[in-house]
Amino acid sequence: MGALIYMSSLDAYQSADDSDLVSATLDGHSAAFEVLVERYQRRLFGLVRNYTRDAAEVEDIVQDTFLKAYSRLETFQRSSAFYTWLYRIGVNTILDVMKRRGRNPVTAVEDPELVTRSGTGATDATQERLSIRPDARLEREEIGEITRSVMDDLPEIFRTVLVMRELEQMAYQDIADTLEISIGTVESRLFRARARFKQRLLQLHPEFAAGQEAEARESTRGARKGKGSAKDSARKAKK
Repeated sequence: MGALIYMSSLDAYQSADDSDLVSATLDGHSAAFEVLVERYQRRLFGLVRNYTRDAAEVEDIVQDTFLKAYSRLETFQRSSAFYTWLYRIGVNTILDVMKRRGRNPVTAVEDPELVTRSGTGATDATQERLSIRPDARLEREEIGEITRSVMDDLPEIFRTVLVMRELEQMAYQDIADTLEISIGTVESRLFRARARFKQRLLQLHPEFAAGQEAEARESTRGARKGKGSAKDSARKAKK
């Protein structure tokens, strides 16, 4: 661990890494934790807004997350990144709020790990993406609103992994560490979550299907053109 000179000024900690800031906080230097808050509050706000649009509730959840992190800082083992640990606290705080609202994040839906999987393996799941493309007439803001409305309609067990992977761009290992599940479980949930997302999207907004069909036709034409060029090259080579 690098040396850190403890000073009262907030600026003194700006260049310190997370591990040093944790150590400084545990040694009684609260300014170090303020830097951690400043460093990660924007990401936490973004995370929470994927679950609730109530500004007051978003602020309460973020504040509660940092308070929990501060009170539990001695339990941070440093085996994972600080933000992964903080993120886990944030997700659990969000799910607690969902439970208080009467939305059970797990038992209200089938756990995908208890459902018999089809022949598609976990490696296929890692390649499956939210590949539906919207009609060109839809504006960016409208697409964002549609995405949020579809996400709101998903069970928490699926929405959580989608938010982490598709919106937060978290690595599979970080998702597994945050949710305290295996990478295989992450892949399984993502596979089913993406399928649910697509199914619900097309139910609510069939105009997306037209964009998907057009993309498929374009891909087919491109493949045929590629095959044609390969055949021409082969004939020229024979000559």
